[in-house]
Amino acid sequence: MRITRSLRPVALAAALAALPLAAHGAGYTEGSVANGGAVTGKVSFTGALPADAVEKITITKNPEVCDVDKTGVREVVWVDVKDGALRGAFVFIDKIASGKKWPAPKAGKFVVTQEGCRFRPWAQVVKRGPLTIKHSDPATVLHNINAREMIGVEKGRIVRSTIFNFAQPDPGEIVKDLVVKRSQYVSLNCEAHNFMFGFMMAPDHPYAVVVGADGSYTLDDVPPGEYVLKAWHPRFGLKEAKVTVSAGAKAQANFAFSAK
Repeated sequence: MRITRSLRPVALAAALAALPLAAHGAGYTEGSVANGGAVTGKVSFTGALPADAVEKITITKNPEVCDVDKTGVREVVWVDVKDGALRGAFVFIDKIASGKKWPAPKAGKFVVTQEGCRFRPWAQVVKRGPLTIKHSDPATVLHNINAREMIGVEKGRIVRSTIFNFAQPDPGEIVKDLVVKRSQYVSLNCEAHNFMFGFMMAPDHPYAVVVGADGSYTLDDVPPGEYVLKAWHPRFGLKEAKVTVSAGAKAQANFAFSAK
């Protein structure tokens, strides 16, 4: 569609609204996988850590709950590396049309918990749909959760679009519908506490994981075929590799990030 300068602002807005959304994926079909394979590997970090790998933010609100270490600051670890493993990274298959069913979440539902003025877990994969927001801090603490799509991760130029943003003054649970339109990458922050952050992936298929504490990952029950595998770290962006999965066998792909 061609948009000309002669369009008035209202007409331009209507024209843009008529354009199709660049939604991630064209749909996914769940089913059984006979004699599937697996992809395993590790996500690592090489070289020196960036100077701002850890950010220290002064705790000015609810220190009786948020400042359990009595230091007056919260260390936000943007780049978490231990023994060469880059933790907090995601690995996923890009654009898979069909495969296994989504596994049931361990808690019976997909949950983001606010506890000790932190989002727990820091990183997780969730299915699109109902998401439980759990306030586990005392009643004296008001949280305000802001979930936003990170649009443009693939191009390295990120624009954030709000999915939901609401106050949660009382302990307990609130269920919100996690609806993503243009991106599967989601950031979390608390509008009441400027040191609370987290990340999620909401893909249209279950072949996505957060790496373990040692940087390792496994994607199982993968239908045999050729795939593009990607690793995403919220600070460093995306890397990709091509893998061929054979029936009943394991393919391997490792990813190495650096500050350069």
